[in-house]
Amino acid sequence: MITRAHVDKAIAQQLWRASRIHERSHEAIARGTVAIQLEGAVVGQVNGLSVMSLGDYAFGQPTRITATARPGPGHVVDIEREARLGGRIHSKAVMILSRCLASRYAPDTPLSLSASLAFEQSYGGIEGDSASVAEACVLISAIAQAGIDQRLAVTGSIDQHGRVQAVGGVNEKIEGFFDICQARGGAKGHGVLLPATNVEHLMLKREVRDAIAAGDFRVYAIAHLDEALELLTGLTPGERNAQGDYPAGSLNARVVERLETFHQAVKKSRGSERDSGKQSDEANGGPGDEERSDDD
Repeated sequence: MITRAHVDKAIAQQLWRASRIHERSHEAIARGTVAIQLEGAVVGQVNGLSVMSLGDYAFGQPTRITATARPGPGHVVDIEREARLGGRIHSKAVMILSRCLASRYAPDTPLSLSASLAFEQSYGGIEGDSASVAEACVLISAIAQAGIDQRLAVTGSIDQHGRVQAVGGVNEKIEGFFDICQARGGAKGHGVLLPATNVEHLMLKREVRDAIAAGDFRVYAIAHLDEALELLTGLTPGERNAQGDYPAGSLNARVVERLETFHQAVKKSRGSERDSGKQSDEANGGPGDEERSDDD
């Protein structure tokens, strides 16, 4: 008689036969060759989740995504695209999240920001929009100087209004992050954020289900960017009131305040450049000065 144990063994053996690259990839993370942080809180760094496909075999693994933010002309630099490693869908996703942030935090003023996003230790092509929630969160973290909980990993895409949308490969992504946590000391206290619209697609392996049932590993279903920010930073995002302001002390208010600081820095810099330009023109007999000849 064929029982559950036989089916589980057959599946495990099938996966083992195809898992050489999977094992080598996770071994590099477990040894620290590929840097993935699973403890503490870090500003401008988040654990995204990706899927690698090898024919009909696929596995998930975490990817370290980082961001920087400083005063600038309103550009979000996608380093993967600049290096020609980012695909069209990924480039579209970065443009969507940049417009999402602009409409949330600078709806009536210029977005005086120079930011960058990168997938660290990634040496192949990046495609898809499933990292856009993670990228939005890490960028907000860099702006607000708010640490992100490294025990959590994120997957999901967003639209221009911050709504979280379904992505593919959620089972592989969750299982891949769980396996890395287990190899690095245990999955207790760790978890994954995924789109609420992906819950119906979950079909996780027994080890992950047992850890969830025991309360050691958690899966959070999110529907909006603010939910992801609250889980990752531990801070209340806050909702905009009728006057268009966020509650004082909230995460979103911190973002607006820092962007205003950036805006003032850009204005000051441009004013200094104009003043130095005028002084240079005057010193060199610039526009408006009349030349005198010896006959005058």
